[in-house]
Amino acid sequence: MAFVHLHNHTEYSLLDGAARVKDLLKKTKELGMTSLAITDHGVMYGTVHFYKKAVELGINPIIGCEVYVAPKSRFEKSGREEAGTYHLVLLCENETGYKNLCRLVSLAFLEGFYYKPRVDHELLRQYHEGLICLSACIAGEIPQAIMDGDMEKAKKLAKEYDDIFGHGNFFLEIQDHGMEEEALCNKAIVELAKELDIGLVATNDLHYVNKEDAEYHDVLLAIQTGKLISEENRMRFPSPEFYLKTEEEMRALFPYAPEAIENTNKIAERCHVQIELGKHHYMPEYQVPEGFTISSYLRHLCNQGMVKKYKTITPELQKRLDYELDIIDRTGFPGYFLIVWDMINYCRENDIPVGPGRGSAAGSIVAYALGITNIDPIRYQLLFERFLNPERVTPPDIDTDFCYEKRGRVIEYLVEKYGADNVCQIITFGTMKAKMVVKDVARAMDIPYAEADRVAKLIPDDLSTTLESALRDSTELKALYDTDPTIHRLMEISKHLEGIPRHHGKHAAGVVIAPDKVQEFMPVQKTGEVVVTQFEKEEVEQCGLLKLDALGLRTLTVIDDTLKNIK
Repeated sequence: MAFVHLHNHTEYSLLDGAARVKDLLKKTKELGMTSLAITDHGVMYGTVHFYKKAVELGINPIIGCEVYVAPKSRFEKSGREEAGTYHLVLLCENETGYKNLCRLVSLAFLEGFYYKPRVDHELLRQYHEGLICLSACIAGEIPQAIMDGDMEKAKKLAKEYDDIFGHGNFFLEIQDHGMEEEALCNKAIVELAKELDIGLVATNDLHYVNKEDAEYHDVLLAIQTGKLISEENRMRFPSPEFYLKTEEEMRALFPYAPEAIENTNKIAERCHVQIELGKHHYMPEYQVPEGFTISSYLRHLCNQGMVKKYKTITPELQKRLDYELDIIDRTGFPGYFLIVWDMINYCRENDIPVGPGRGSAAGSIVAYALGITNIDPIRYQLLFERFLNPERVTPPDIDTDFCYEKRGRVIEYLVEKYGADNVCQIITFGTMKAKMVVKDVARAMDIPYAEADRVAKLIPDDLSTTLESALRDSTELKALYDTDPTIHRLMEISKHLEGIPRHHGKHAAGVVIAPDKVQEFMPVQKTGEVVVTQFEKEEVEQCGLLKLDALGLRTLTVIDDTLKNIK
């Protein structure tokens, strides 16, 4: 195969991409293509999911992003949104490129956010190494100059990008979805490529997997913009051509530029990023008092705690403590216990109610001696191995509950101790669950609220319910589906969009502490005023960062208030 799709928007281009990673890779495999890129709008949410699935199917995952470029400086935040940003596709050639893309995507949020996360030429110059750049769709800076009739500006920009990324690392992109603007741009871009000796590359601006998915994608856009499908003047795609095309289809579109097809393969052959999952543990360094190592300080604290908890240390107790400390040492987690102990200790000294501990951590005498848990594992015959054992080298997971109102102070303490850039919270995605998707689609279809509500109420409230299972279990819903054409269409569209991520938020408990800036390991962003990772909880752990579960619990707040009122 000589053609590779290098410009693709998955379900992680929220409410804009309708191509599910799983389906997209499956179809790529069926077409005999050996590589595929992910280039979601301004974010890297789907990176780990895409990477794992592609490797599983024997497809070379090309990690990328279609970033937004500010017209001037990323720090300049004025004017209307429409006047705002240009598109630019960045693909990682190697691990250096991957790190640089994480930095760029993070800084686009932390420094350049204005309606959208934005980079600028200065940032691109600073973090260009290891990246291959494509000039993007007609929303790119160069095509925009061409459409404005300013060929001099287009040429100047092409030279500048070629200079930023280095000759051979910048490509001029041509696309054809049957739009007049593309025909105009393509002619000029082909000439520009010849004149400046810059490589040409053909892409399809993929937003869904199959041609017939265009209808479902259109509904998704209506949901995103809060419009009705029937409205004429709304954001919509001009044709149903934004799908995963075959090599033959792509060649037929660009008979005048066969090299643009060949170059996709040449780029793919250069892009090889290995994301090491589940192998490393990047622990922040816990500062121990002088004269101690991390291990000896942990033992010292445990010895003190054992005397407090048990008064008399029997040989059995000593044996259990030594056994646990030995495994904690061998698996490389003494620092983890000290970090959790320190956090809980801070709470106890500062009147922040902490839960007694729950989950498998209650099986550890080390956790009990340190005061991390209040449950005696010996008295209740709890197993340490459920919590940590040498066969399973995933980090131990200590779930800790804090007073709901004072949880913020715990995060502030961690930020103060380990550095603002090294501590952040974890993202979570709300997906279009069965009830929600029906209501969203009904709104876009302009189905009266009462009718949509009646359909939604026939879907069981259970979170594991799917539309398929609801149609199976509810005879009333099935009857409506079979007899009412509007409800039939509503359900069909909803089934195609069910489960797609709809919005992002902040995980209730997850906090990450890294030994360096978090953006050195993975992309981050701001959600409101809070910095969060762009990877979900399990993916953060797989990438080797320390994740603490610090849950704010109203029950603890109520108990604390009650005790204070009694006193």
